[in-house]
Amino acid sequence: MADVTTPIDDKALDEAVTFTSELIRIDTTNRGGGDCQERPAAEYVAERLAEAGLEPVLLERTPGRTNVVARIEGSDPGAEALLVHGHLDVVPAEPDDWSVHPFSGEIRDGVVWGRGAVDMKNMDAMVLALVRAWARAGVRPRRDIVIAYTADEEDSAVDGSGFLVDQHAELFEGCTEGISESGAFTFHAGPRMALYPIGAGERGTGWLKLTAHGRAGHGSKVNRANAVSRLSAAVSRIGEHQWPVRLTPTVRAALTELAALHGIDVDLDAHDVDVDTLLAKLGPAAALVEPTVRNSSNPTMLEAGYKVNVIPGHAVAYVDGRMVPGGEDEFRQTMDQLTGPDVEWEFHHREVPLQAPVDSPTFAKMRAAVERFDPAGRVVPYCMAGGTDAKQFSRLGITGYGFSPLKLPVGFDYAALFHGVDERVPIEALHFGVRVLDCYLQSA
Repeated sequence: MADVTTPIDDKALDEAVTFTSELIRIDTTNRGGGDCQERPAAEYVAERLAEAGLEPVLLERTPGRTNVVARIEGSDPGAEALLVHGHLDVVPAEPDDWSVHPFSGEIRDGVVWGRGAVDMKNMDAMVLALVRAWARAGVRPRRDIVIAYTADEEDSAVDGSGFLVDQHAELFEGCTEGISESGAFTFHAGPRMALYPIGAGERGTGWLKLTAHGRAGHGSKVNRANAVSRLSAAVSRIGEHQWPVRLTPTVRAALTELAALHGIDVDLDAHDVDVDTLLAKLGPAAALVEPTVRNSSNPTMLEAGYKVNVIPGHAVAYVDGRMVPGGEDEFRQTMDQLTGPDVEWEFHHREVPLQAPVDSPTFAKMRAAVERFDPAGRVVPYCMAGGTDAKQFSRLGITGYGFSPLKLPVGFDYAALFHGVDERVPIEALHFGVRVLDCYLQSA
């Protein structure tokens, strides 16, 4: 990568920390069902974007569920635009379970604590700090950069990226690629093996509603058409099902690079290749790949009955299903078989799987930006087990990558802090992220 003169100063680094803390203090808990209020956080980021000379637009489908979009004009009017997006909502947190109050934004021992510290108010803050640093230094990126802060990512995205894509697609004109959460964080896979997985794919979301119908009756009598029994049998079959391995291009690339780093010679095209055995040889690094080598289906909720001595006429269950790219037909057919003739199933919520090329100039520039600031680190591609707003933005033809860089110390379990207790981010990780984002976004 050609050298990029960066305008990153101490003020930008300090602002990344301050903005992370202050955004955490704005409680944007999304419990589902539309009760979240992102507007205070949206107004916070919009004000700071405006101070940097941008013209942010605040948009709502539902009052209080606010999104912010702004565009930075690039120096090359013929270049394709780049989307940088982050969500403002967070999942719930129970204060009694935490060492600090989850919405305190406390800064202690070189760490910022609170809900959203890694998912993903840290990235929101780093982008804010970088944009303001560029404004102070008079920097213009080569490409137009569209910045979007979204609502409702932690639920259905209907009030967030889904709404923006459906109703305000013109704001993303020219965008062909995007970056967002869950990538370029340090994953310590062993002594002197610091990996930086960059997201280049997502499994599809298939949240299912199962309904079993039967004959209502008294709990003391024989009932061969018991809806609860029928549902329970189907749920058990689904939970115990062993899905076959289905390797997508992104996962194949990840396995190939991880095997090479571990000194393992593997031919993924060999007829006798055993992916599970290969994963066992990768040690901790297997966690980056294991959830995405196959479809999955995990029962999560049950609803049935209203009295212990009454057999209900129907029973309902919910399943969190995830589909690898290209795996939806298999998923549907398998669900038909596992539910059987007495249980109906439907998609309660569905989103498409994604893939992004790992041999693209974009991926190469992200790799170079990370390795410039951590020469000992090794970037690898990976497919995310879950999903992000990139699914919605893909409807506009935007190829999404997970790229929210953080350099993390040994023993820092990044993945466990997503939706977990005592979520936190080191200050030095934020400083690293701002520098890497600056380097990549100026070279993109």
